[in-house]
Amino acid sequence: MSSTRERLVIIGGDAAGMSAASQARRLKGPDELEIVAFERGGFTSYSACGIPYWVGGSVGDRDDLVARTPEEHRERAIDLRMRTEARRIDVEGRRVLARDLESGEEYWTAYDKLVVATGARPLRPPLPGVDAPGVHGVQTLGDGQALIDTLTRTEGRRAVVVGAGYIGVEMAEALIQRGYDVTVVNRGKEPMSTLDPDMGRLVHEAMTGMGIEMVNDAEVTKILTGEDGRVAAVATEDAEYPADVVILGVGVRPETELARAAGLPLGEHGGLLTDLAMRVRGHEDIWAGGDCVEVLDLMSGRERHIALGTHANKHGQVIGSNVGGGYATFPGVVGTAVSKVCDLEIARTGLREKDALAAGLRFVAVTIESTSRAGYYPGAALMTVKMLAERRTGRLLGVQIVGREGAGKRVDVAAVALTAGMTVEQMTALDLGYAPPFSPVWDPILVAARKAVAAVRADTA
Repeated sequence: MSSTRERLVIIGGDAAGMSAASQARRLKGPDELEIVAFERGGFTSYSACGIPYWVGGSVGDRDDLVARTPEEHRERAIDLRMRTEARRIDVEGRRVLARDLESGEEYWTAYDKLVVATGARPLRPPLPGVDAPGVHGVQTLGDGQALIDTLTRTEGRRAVVVGAGYIGVEMAEALIQRGYDVTVVNRGKEPMSTLDPDMGRLVHEAMTGMGIEMVNDAEVTKILTGEDGRVAAVATEDAEYPADVVILGVGVRPETELARAAGLPLGEHGGLLTDLAMRVRGHEDIWAGGDCVEVLDLMSGRERHIALGTHANKHGQVIGSNVGGGYATFPGVVGTAVSKVCDLEIARTGLREKDALAAGLRFVAVTIESTSRAGYYPGAALMTVKMLAERRTGRLLGVQIVGREGAGKRVDVAAVALTAGMTVEQMTALDLGYAPPFSPVWDPILVAARKAVAAVRADTA
């Protein structure tokens, strides 16, 4: 564009895209930077992570999940075009072809700088019956509303969740809270493949104790329908599980077909590759962030695809700072995540055993049981902590936690230790907060660190 005012075009109006727009606007006014954003859906800047809790009733209203409406963005001189889908990126011509999904009109918009924030798409396995009424994926607010509508209309109370990752276990909780009989069909040997199998087994046992039927090591072959065409059951090779509603929670993939067609560089997992400034590699004026990119795993040194709102918002802040004339970087992640199913908290950070082996690391692994508070204080709940440390050096490699109230957020201590490159011996001296209502005198993380120190020393003796 030949103008004193630059134009920033953003594809995607959720966390990464609108965080980038907002940050760029803070740094540059409308007279310096025009911002045009395309969003194909009906909502912007919302918490997809909160959808299971809205479905389950913990969050009362859909709008509670919306951080900023389209009108609020427009009030800040951001030309946000809803229900508008980007159809093509012309890198050489520095323009984007967009289509108004209401009118069908297509038009080109030129850019000086471009942000790709197209997110991720839920996997929808090509199974017979997968498109039947009553089968739902859960990725957007629209998906959540469609599911709630189905749950409201459906008289039956049998639900099958396909997949036992974060979305799977969170949706199992939501359906339990709605009074459904829940079956989870899981391809893995244990739920939560982001944990080592021994820790996943603890999740399995706890979910079974909540009345959730766990079917592990099972592949769904088809979804059966009734005479009315609606979902009636989920079939595996060995059995059929009656269902009035089915939730697909089998994961997501980067939404990068637009980027692929434009010739932008993609990684092993299908996500866009960027530098530390979130600039698409080899393209000076194109940035990307959110669930459509791959990020550096600081522990393994490899690129990974991790779809989390925390990362997306940070990416947007970095991009907006750089587009707006400042400088910021996103150095990478250590793989921290936390979830819950009913009163069970599940957390992990760093490497699992198989990750450490794949990275060629030699390690020791220890597991301890402790309580969330002093044992004599009312409400003390059990938790299990697993810790991996590098042989010889004792460098912390990873932590997994499964337990009740007070367990999950303890993983943050380990995440900081990983980021700082601490050894387990250094961790034993951490000055953590203590009082009987909050922790035993030896916090469970420190108990695990002490045991890891002993294992490292025994290994090198």
